[in-house]
Amino acid sequence: MNSRKRQASDSLLPMRSAKYQRTEENQGIWHRWCQLGADTLTLGYETVRLGYLSLMNSSQNPGRSQTVSQQPENPNQPGSLPSQATHLALPPRLPIPEEFHKPIDSQPVAGRSRLSSSLPSRSESSNAFNGNGNSPPSTLTGHTSVTPVPSRSKEHIQHSQSYDFIGSFAHGRGVVGGIRPRLSRDHIYARVHRAKVQEDRKKDREELVQDLFHYKRSTGYTSDFDSFKSLINYQARLEILERHALSPSPSLTDLRAKQSSPERSRRRSFSDDVDPDFLERALRKAKKSFELPPPKPFSPSHDRLRLSARHRDEAIEKRLRPKLPKVLSPDADTQVNALLCKKGVISKVARESVNDRDLSRLLPSQWLNDEIMNFYGAMILTRSESNRDPTAKRKMLDVHHFSTFFWPKLKNEGYEQGRLAKWTKKIDIFSKDVILIPINHNNSHWTAAAINFRRKRIESYDSMNLDRHQVFKALRSYLDSEHRNKRKKPFDFTGWQNHNPEDTPQQENGYDCGVFTCQFLESLSRGEEEFHFSQRDMAYLRRRMIWEIGHAKFLDGP
Repeated sequence: MNSRKRQASDSLLPMRSAKYQRTEENQGIWHRWCQLGADTLTLGYETVRLGYLSLMNSSQNPGRSQTVSQQPENPNQPGSLPSQATHLALPPRLPIPEEFHKPIDSQPVAGRSRLSSSLPSRSESSNAFNGNGNSPPSTLTGHTSVTPVPSRSKEHIQHSQSYDFIGSFAHGRGVVGGIRPRLSRDHIYARVHRAKVQEDRKKDREELVQDLFHYKRSTGYTSDFDSFKSLINYQARLEILERHALSPSPSLTDLRAKQSSPERSRRRSFSDDVDPDFLERALRKAKKSFELPPPKPFSPSHDRLRLSARHRDEAIEKRLRPKLPKVLSPDADTQVNALLCKKGVISKVARESVNDRDLSRLLPSQWLNDEIMNFYGAMILTRSESNRDPTAKRKMLDVHHFSTFFWPKLKNEGYEQGRLAKWTKKIDIFSKDVILIPINHNNSHWTAAAINFRRKRIESYDSMNLDRHQVFKALRSYLDSEHRNKRKKPFDFTGWQNHNPEDTPQQENGYDCGVFTCQFLESLSRGEEEFHFSQRDMAYLRRRMIWEIGHAKFLDGP
């Protein structure tokens, strides 16, 4: 028989070594680590306390010291010292702060871990410092006085050592970091549930947008569904900014930011984070327009007949007026493509200049920045100054154009603090026909404003048709302050009105507000009372603006 095999009579060998028996002398590795930690923290606490007392004594009495008296080495007697510490020069006795006399309660407190709440206090850990149940010897005569406690059995000491001292130090003294509670674990299907909820919400939003799109289609909306989604997203974000006066969201493109390439600067048309409540409100508003009762029949009077005839004449005149073309001429379109291929500075007029990155903002689905807006305004101002000659073929209004930085100065700093009097040091705005002002709202939307001295109106033109009462209020305040500064008397607002026409052309997406604003200002500079462009003309107007900015002059014709 093979000698390696076990005989039937032999006893079975254990598969693993026998467990280390836990006796009174050995309570296991965890208990030994806890005991080591308690002894270490107790020693550190006493060291810090005595060092603090010595530092306080030496700072208050730098010249005084005393020598420790010789005493017998009796560790059980309070105030005794070992023989090697008899030659230390120690500071005199000072009162110990109350903070070091307070015993640390052994009861569990809020925020303390289960380990610290189930273990003895600092005083009990101190009693076990020597391992024999007696109090530790004092290290400084007259500084500490520890009353001896009766000796306790080794079993009682081992079973009573705990770490309430650790928890107290962690939460009360700030010496060690707090003990963190155990974190709860997510359910195994929590991630799947969250994904399912997000998917359901996305479907609900899409259904609401589809319903709202159909209602808008029946009321004259002409753009496609993607443009409508970008418009809904844009309206929701503008509503949040207007309601709460918050800074723009990081997901919104910064109008004043520089971008490296047109591909990287392309703004996405829609986000899935639109609030469903906003969509439901918009849908209810659209449905409510269909539920309104029809107007009551009436017999037209003479004034109404005259008004109807005038409207009919205006419609005929509008029909005879030449419309904007859909595309540029072949030569102009070729020049536009050449301008988009150029690098560096493209064009200059007055103090304004435009480079290739600024010009790329006029590509489809892009927001316009300050450089484009100010350059177009400088072109309007240059054209107005050049047409003051009485022999000019086409008479233009005498206008003045403020840059895009005028409105932030006026709104945020005011007339005096913003030093706006220097902006008109060389001009008299009260002798102009119209003052043109491009306005950037919350760095997320462009609108146009005008001070029309001919019509005695403060005008606001918004392609989103939002309430702009703060524009009228701020411009009235500016007029009064400017008149007081230049004419030394208040401005007379008799007969002045706030003009916000309801038939202002409206955008049907979330990125054409800058193009609308430029066309508002250009039409006002020619004395136009009505605007003859709409959302369907934006593609043509963007290409046309590239040609005009590249040649620093306006294109003749409609």
